[in-house]
Amino acid sequence: MKAVCWYGANDVRVETVPDPKILNPRDAILKVTSATICGSDLHIYDGYIPTMQPGDIIGHEFMGEIVEIGSEVKKLQKGDRVVVSSMIGCGHCFYCERQMWSLCDNSNPNAWMAEKVYGFSTSGIYGYSHAFGGYAGAFAEYVRLPFADLGTIKVPKDIPDEKLLPISDAFPTGYMGADLCNIQPGDIVAVWGCGPVGQFAMRSAYLLGAERVIGIDRVPERLQLARDFAKAEIINYEEVDAGEALKEMTGGRGPDACIDAVGLEAHGTGLEGIYDEAKQAIRLQTDRPHVLRQMMVAGRKAGTLSIMGVYGAFVDKMPMGAAMNKAMTFRMGQMFGQKYMPMLLDYVLKGEVDPSTVFTHHLPLTEAKHGFELFKHKKEHCIKVRLQP
Repeated sequence: MKAVCWYGANDVRVETVPDPKILNPRDAILKVTSATICGSDLHIYDGYIPTMQPGDIIGHEFMGEIVEIGSEVKKLQKGDRVVVSSMIGCGHCFYCERQMWSLCDNSNPNAWMAEKVYGFSTSGIYGYSHAFGGYAGAFAEYVRLPFADLGTIKVPKDIPDEKLLPISDAFPTGYMGADLCNIQPGDIVAVWGCGPVGQFAMRSAYLLGAERVIGIDRVPERLQLARDFAKAEIINYEEVDAGEALKEMTGGRGPDACIDAVGLEAHGTGLEGIYDEAKQAIRLQTDRPHVLRQMMVAGRKAGTLSIMGVYGAFVDKMPMGAAMNKAMTFRMGQMFGQKYMPMLLDYVLKGEVDPSTVFTHHLPLTEAKHGFELFKHKKEHCIKVRLQP
């Protein structure tokens, strides 16, 4: 089959690789009909995620048709059309039983790698390094699905892929970001990053009862989409100081909740931005925490900081004094996909949210490298790329 393989920073290649096989009776094989490049895929593309190996198949946001099932798969049949959660969960451990699927104790066969950095391992993730299981990813014609009954949701066959595909990752990530904020009536929610996850976080904040939502970015088309799709107020941080603007827009109090939908490659400005890029380049820190710093200062006292942007390991120069003395609450994590997917599918089927709005480019799998470049550099007004094998 054809698959997109990683060979180093900014080096992905479409190659012919062996077809996946059933390895466990709870496995299924999926014929991929659509996949999409996620913002966290850029961290791999840029070489910031450790334990990648040359030839690894990448990609984790996808859907398709079941073409083979293991002997212990009970809920799926050949021909079923499904969306797949990017997080792999066993369904029976302490965390899966509590709907914390990305913290699964049993789905990461390389748990020892993650434990060295994080103390405990998280779940396996498709196509996201050997520290997260070494699973082959979704930028391929076929994918093996471990724990297939638990990581998939059946979807109707008469709805276009692009309306359903974000339910795999971007939509539940954004929704969880809003859900972690414990939004109360009248709350003002600020979202850093108006890419796909940020768009869904803003839209979800309204679904959960926020009175006002404010999106922060610098790319004109992303800010415009925040207005049109997410119905948010906007701040262009290259034109005004975001922290001061938020204070003014909230009557001097600050947002009740702040959501980070950016992660470890946050674009800083001035000396702080130069400092972060330099330290990351020589690996004195793995992540650029500009957004985290800004949220800790800009959020209101006793407010909530929800972190959904991916961070790999270590950051520097964090204003912990601001967060501690302001009695802030931090909530964060990889998304609990299986918890949210049924609910989000219902929103789509009822016509309350059209996730296809975030797609600006549709490319064949063979043009994955071009898709990464479009998405990374925001070329041709790119917001999200759909890949089709």
